[in-house]
Amino acid sequence: MTRFSSFAAFGLLLVQSLVTASPQPCLNGLCSYTRLNITSQQVSRELGPQLSHGSSIYGPDDPRFANATARYQAYQSPTIKMVVQPASEADIPKIVKYSNANSIAFLTVNRAHGLTATLGKFSGMQIDMGLLRDITIQKGGKTGIFQGGTYDGQVIDYLYDHGYVTTTGSCACVGMLGPGLGGGHGRYQGFYGMISDNIVKLNVVLHDGQAITVSEQSNPDLLWAMKGAGHNFGIVTSFELKIYPRIVDTWYFKNYVWKQDKLETMFSELNKLRARANGTRELAVNYGTYGVNSTISTTEAVIWWSFTYAGPQHEAQQYFDAFDKIPAEYVEDGNIPYKGIPDATGSGVDQPLCAKGFEHVHSTTYLDTWNVTSQRDVFNLFQSKITEQPLVAGSIIMLEDYSTIGVKAVDSKTSAFPWRNRNLLTVTAVNFPPNSSLDAFATEWATQTLDLFNQGSGGLAPSTYVNYAAGNEPIEQMYGGSLQKLRSLKARYDPLGKFNYYNPITPAKHGN
Repeated sequence: MTRFSSFAAFGLLLVQSLVTASPQPCLNGLCSYTRLNITSQQVSRELGPQLSHGSSIYGPDDPRFANATARYQAYQSPTIKMVVQPASEADIPKIVKYSNANSIAFLTVNRAHGLTATLGKFSGMQIDMGLLRDITIQKGGKTGIFQGGTYDGQVIDYLYDHGYVTTTGSCACVGMLGPGLGGGHGRYQGFYGMISDNIVKLNVVLHDGQAITVSEQSNPDLLWAMKGAGHNFGIVTSFELKIYPRIVDTWYFKNYVWKQDKLETMFSELNKLRARANGTRELAVNYGTYGVNSTISTTEAVIWWSFTYAGPQHEAQQYFDAFDKIPAEYVEDGNIPYKGIPDATGSGVDQPLCAKGFEHVHSTTYLDTWNVTSQRDVFNLFQSKITEQPLVAGSIIMLEDYSTIGVKAVDSKTSAFPWRNRNLLTVTAVNFPPNSSLDAFATEWATQTLDLFNQGSGGLAPSTYVNYAAGNEPIEQMYGGSLQKLRSLKARYDPLGKFNYYNPITPAKHGN
């Protein structure tokens, strides 16, 4: 009897395989077999009627496809076969269940600024969050509800116009949740901590399409994990975030451009400033780049540096006197409303830093102080590389110094974010129009620069901000001391690895 049952089971599997191979329709969209060649038209016919009015499903033959799939990072980008744009949060569980039933991989996309090369392993359906951008300030003005498609510039403007602020990322073009699920550095972190530190509640769709609430009262272990490694666990359809009264009317910004011979003086003064202003939340961020400014030279790199201060110039000026004494090629400053700061400091929605369609072969690390000797070595390498290969002359080295007062004030046990005590961020971005013949050159340069930064770190162990990761770093450098617990939660909440495309939390190797 047992043997007969085994043969019967084999026969049923054979019949199912034959059915799967034939062009039979999946009338209710709940098929339990793989459909390798399913088209966007089929998905539209089957899934479309289940979704709310205003939703869209389309493929490469649709005129909307190119814009919907355009990405900031053209290096190792995902393969998108179709786009589903839900018009309601309630659509997302249905999309996930349909995708699972038909063995279609899915990737949630908001503003498409993911840098990591691990996204290049994806092939399947893009869930586009672009229609889910509602913001609701809660009664009492302590928190706001933000849908999963909201982005930094939108949030900054909306809250400012209603008398509030919150921590967002610095680039206005980037989605809120992209940075926020990995920590989320930003200009207000000196006051209120990172984006993730301000999350009160997440509405999440899990790998199987189950919709759950994640908060201190419901699934608190998952809340901990998603505040630092959230890309690994689910789709956030909306979230509740702390907001704060807008107590500063204007911010002061000051941008300088210096030639390379001022590098040592500038970084010496920056280190003095860090020691002097260590307890000053108002000096929110100073950051800069090495790069080519064609108005000064088309071949020689220069140093661009920007400071922002939460308050008027007469309060801020004491911090800039030393920099005013360094002869500059260009200085620009002003007191403006906070919502104008991204445009004034090079990170507005329509500025080059946000442009899509370029390869960005990069590397990144945290530091605790600026090593002047290392900075000279990094700059000289930058100059030699753009001289050797002019096609990469659009590259930059980005160096960021945010106030960390609010970040360090948060108990490290409250989130999976592992690098709360680190101070400075570096990003080497070798930028160029898509050209695979330059990839090896770019990778070598990015690696060499990373080595220079780490060699000058004073023995600081290498660490990686997960949102800036290239994707080739050891996983321990991304998730630090949180990794063991994260692995356990990953096995529980995403056992099939449906969310394994953004710097995935992988199982420990044998013996580890």
